[in-house]
Amino acid sequence: MSGRYEPPRQGGLGQFVDSIFLMVLVFICLLAPVFLSRDQSATAPGAGEVQAPAGEQAPAAEVTWESLNQTPVQARQWEKLGHTPETAKPIVENRFDYTVEPVPLIITALVIVGYFLMMLRWSDREYREVVRERFGDPARRE
Repeated sequence: MSGRYEPPRQGGLGQFVDSIFLMVLVFICLLAPVFLSRDQSATAPGAGEVQAPAGEQAPAAEVTWESLNQTPVQARQWEKLGHTPETAKPIVENRFDYTVEPVPLIITALVIVGYFLMMLRWSDREYREVVRERFGDPARRE
């Protein structure tokens, strides 16, 4: 083989499609847990309110930053974001669930390991192809 090695070129459209595809995959991976495990009760109107018995008027409890266990610094930050104690109450009271479920964890691990193995296999094929194009087939040299 004479001459310089010229690697195969990917056109601009191919690069664009690849980058859009990867961005879509990233967004799907980031947003899937949000859409799949949405707690509907926390977003329903009146969620977390105590119901008064029929015919009785529930006492209107005033919501304050102190009743929400927010410090003055936290209250100022909430107000900078445009929240009042009433609008911040559902957000403050909706605690994040830090429990890890084993099945989704195992599925995620398998997807990551599978992707790594797939990329390793493709890279190995391309590496061998480049070596074969550049230096010839090592089996024929002998």
